[in-house]
Amino acid sequence: MSANFYKILTILVLFSSAAIADENAKGMKLFNEKAMCATCHTMKAAGSKGNVGPNLDTLKPTVAQVKDIVTHGLGAMPAFGEDGLLTPEEIDTVSIYVAKNAGK
Repeated sequence: MSANFYKILTILVLFSSAAIADENAKGMKLFNEKAMCATCHTMKAAGSKGNVGPNLDTLKPTVAQVKDIVTHGLGAMPAFGEDGLLTPEEIDTVSIYVAKNAGK
């Protein structure tokens, strides 16, 4: 393979890594600030030690589970999607963040 191929491949890998890091940072910001998940939930990766909702490090929910509960609420947790507190894109971002980082 040519040297140009490896240069392009390296650039793509670096770009992809930066994009993933940016999405992770957005997810953590939503978790800790706008959605205020950290107020109720413990998750080491986010630096949160809430004690009202389930410990997400222990629970290790999937993206689909987080998305459903964040959208529709459960018990004392508000329905962030139904109540318009988060956009669908924000719900996707925080759901992916929680699922990928819970238990780490």
